[in-house]
Amino acid sequence: MSPGNSSHALAFLLTGIPGMARFHRWVFFPCCLMYVITMLGNGTILLVVRVNRRLHQPMYYFLSMLAITDLGLTLSTLPTVLRVFWFGTGEISFPVCLTQMFCIHAFSFMESSVLLAMAFDRYVAICCPLRYSSILTSARIAKIGLGMVCRSLTLLPLICLLTQLQFCRSHVLSHSYCLHQDMIWLACTDSTLNSLYGLTLVLFVILDSVLITLSYTMIIKAVVGITSREEQTKALNTCVSHFCAVLIFYVPMVGLSIIYRYGKNAAPFSHALMANVYLFVPPVLNPIIYSMKNKPIRKGLLRLLCQRLAWPDHGQH
Repeated sequence: MSPGNSSHALAFLLTGIPGMARFHRWVFFPCCLMYVITMLGNGTILLVVRVNRRLHQPMYYFLSMLAITDLGLTLSTLPTVLRVFWFGTGEISFPVCLTQMFCIHAFSFMESSVLLAMAFDRYVAICCPLRYSSILTSARIAKIGLGMVCRSLTLLPLICLLTQLQFCRSHVLSHSYCLHQDMIWLACTDSTLNSLYGLTLVLFVILDSVLITLSYTMIIKAVVGITSREEQTKALNTCVSHFCAVLIFYVPMVGLSIIYRYGKNAAPFSHALMANVYLFVPPVLNPIIYSMKNKPIRKGLLRLLCQRLAWPDHGQH
């Protein structure tokens, strides 16, 4: 397509995993399994928090937000991933590609914000326990949630900037979904402004990770000051699930950013692998981690299961 043609008439080609096209049908099944686990796991977390009044606390409200962002991230990739791996059709129009790209990056951006809010929640709970309920009121949590949504909308200018680019080179993307970094590589006009704006948004995410690190520094300092070893263990145990969620989100994100910026000569498979780990692993593992490590969630889940199992008997009386 020539440089003068409208971007809106473009069609990109999603490739799945480069060099493994003949194995795509086999990849479809583990992908389906991950989607099922993600939707069941995060859906169950939302249901458990909703029906159990004891979990109507700031920590679990933030956990619900994390589950919602994980579901959003999963549903953003679902249509094209399943179509590429099962049907082998990877063509996607420019507007649809932009929409998917926005949803993936917006929910990812939102997840970073949720993890920061959860770190603040743990900081207040451990360092300022007597003021916990007065600081994290329901109204303040609602404002934090609204702020997360508004913050993710800062991605909208990125969409506008992409519509100004001309794509006259190959229209073949490296994944089974649309990513910003992948799309601007194919532009044949100057994409400096686009790259700079994208880098600015990445710096916001880096700031989130720095603030999370600062929160944990303050938490560890407060825990060290506790004389009782039992109380120290109890305080740290409330942070284990969140700390694991932070690691499984930020480590693949950093790896993906490094590969895109400095690994242009790396094998295409490494790009696809890191991107898939970044998008698929956190939504799968987060509900599992919280179900295993968080006692109130486990109790709420068991109570919910017992109620569901007892319901048929109840109906016979």
